[in-house]
Amino acid sequence: MKPFQLEPGMLTMRGVFYPTGYMFLMFPTEQDARDAERLLEENGYTDEAISLLTPEMIQEHIARTVGSADIPMPSAGTEADTVRQFSEYASQGHHALMIHAPKASESERVMDVLKDANISYGQKYRQLVIEDLT
Repeated sequence: MKPFQLEPGMLTMRGVFYPTGYMFLMFPTEQDARDAERLLEENGYTDEAISLLTPEMIQEHIARTVGSADIPMPSAGTEADTVRQFSEYASQGHHALMIHAPKASESERVMDVLKDANISYGQKYRQLVIEDLT
């Protein structure tokens, strides 16, 4: 598994978290997230395609990107609200897997592999659209 690193290309022009081509799946516990990671690796996903984020990492690196994104006017998109949802789950102890899956077929395959996983919340970041996965 690759360590998570927030990169400039994962942010909107306003600096809000928006990692195009990635799935962001949240799990109630660290064990649930690690079980999902194991399933993905057993089905051909490499360590380089998957990052595990702890609740602390979500709060420290992702939640803070909202900042003043809605000032002076609300964002035209849902990226700030999506980050707030991640933060809410993280505040309850949820962990996340961030999976690089730029093609729709890759996202479908991930969801098929994880069909029985205990996913609490999931989003896919596409160009200009955040897709609900759960």
